Amino acid sequence: MNRPQRPSAKHIPKARNHPLSSLPVTVVTPDEIRALAQSLPRSYEALVHGHIKFRVGQIVWLALSKDGERMGCGFPREMRQAAVEAEPHKFELPRETDMRFNWIHVRLDAIDADEMRDIVEEAWSRAVPLYVAQEYGRTRGYL
Repeated sequence: MNRPQRPSAKHIPKARNHPLSSLPVTVVTPDEIRALAQSLPRSYEALVHGHIKFRVGQIVWLALSKDGERMGCGFPREMRQAAVEAEPHKFELPRETDMRFNWIHVRLDAIDADEMRDIVEEAWSRAVPLYVAQEYGRTRGYL
């Protein structure tokens, strides 16, 4: 059975003249991320080796660092390098052993609440069945 293609990522970073010019006024907190992630259908929180992670079934789609400075999340592998090159103050590649996964790290002090919502919802939408993501999108007015 062929699944319909998922749309490309909502958040495609654009290069900026100066990295500090795009820093948000308020820093996104891990509690804000947790609240959003817990509200998404089929998402649940798990504590793994002291790290807060969110899963859909057995798929980890979001993780928060212990220090609360960054999050790791599902992200299209083919777009990862471009995101890091365009906004290195915001995005980081995962460690070498995790490069095989569709994963990227995001610095929380470099994103605002709207961008956090975009990144988190996009990562979640890649972990759930397409019809679940589409229904969520319709209820939020995205589609």
